[in-house]
Amino acid sequence: MQASPEKAESVAESRADDLARPIAKGRVARANILRRWVRWTSIPVASYLVMLWMMMALEDSLIFFPSVYPEGFWQPVGFQFEDAWFTASDGIHLHGWYVPHPQPRAVVLFAHGNAGNISHRTEILELLANRLGVSVLIFDYRGYGRSEGRPSGAGILADARAARRWLAERAKMSEAEVVLMGESLGGAVLVDLAAKDGARALILENTFSSLPDVAAFHYPWVPVKLFMRTQLNSTKKIRDYHGPLLQIHGDADTIIPLALAERLYDAANPPKQFVLIRGGDHNDPRTPAFVQALDQFFAGLAVTPTESKSRSHTD
Repeated sequence: MQASPEKAESVAESRADDLARPIAKGRVARANILRRWVRWTSIPVASYLVMLWMMMALEDSLIFFPSVYPEGFWQPVGFQFEDAWFTASDGIHLHGWYVPHPQPRAVVLFAHGNAGNISHRTEILELLANRLGVSVLIFDYRGYGRSEGRPSGAGILADARAARRWLAERAKMSEAEVVLMGESLGGAVLVDLAAKDGARALILENTFSSLPDVAAFHYPWVPVKLFMRTQLNSTKKIRDYHGPLLQIHGDADTIIPLALAERLYDAANPPKQFVLIRGGDHNDPRTPAFVQALDQFFAGLAVTPTESKSRSHTD
């Protein structure tokens, strides 16, 4: 007996529904899985993006760690100093200590690192003035110590320029005759000054290639090189400096790894010398090897230009 056309069509539709039902269920299951995946991944992704935004917004707070007066040791012993007050090009009033020597081997502008203030650097001031026989001005960036304002990348560069101007006037010499010496962040500040205006000599202690390089070392999971506004790219800038360079770095530095210091040194022009402090970490006390390197470097600066061409340098 032959089924009616209507019944055959109904059976066909029923079979089609039976075949389509597993397909639909599979699509629904996949959609549910996708929705759950989006739900679970959106939370960490959103958190990561918020973290990136916060790091960008708080960049200066992650770079600069100033100690404001009266925090610190403002009545040092072991050396005589005078307060230095001067003004940056944007009107910010700045403060430093000038430690004069009656017969200086050199006149030094010292720029400190990103934390504390000048009162935490009495050890290096006593070393430079009493043991090495140089006159030295150490200054606080804006927002540090007794200096006004808030620190920023552009601001600290302007502060160094104002400090050197004051020092040259006080020592009755040209700005180009001043020896620039910087530790850590201060080294990058003075690379900028030396590259733009020259210097009698440049001394870098535990200094980095660029600030994004340091940030990438400490935060490898963050694309800091794409987002950082403050670059302090010393590797690029130092190519424009042509003068004596002494670079000192510890091979156990946990803040600025040795590789970043070597990258900076490789970019520098001769004459240059690199002194490696064995076992030296970033904030360790200065060693006899450090003192000896400075002593020999200052002695070499007293050599006339003709004589200095015959001296050997560590490249």
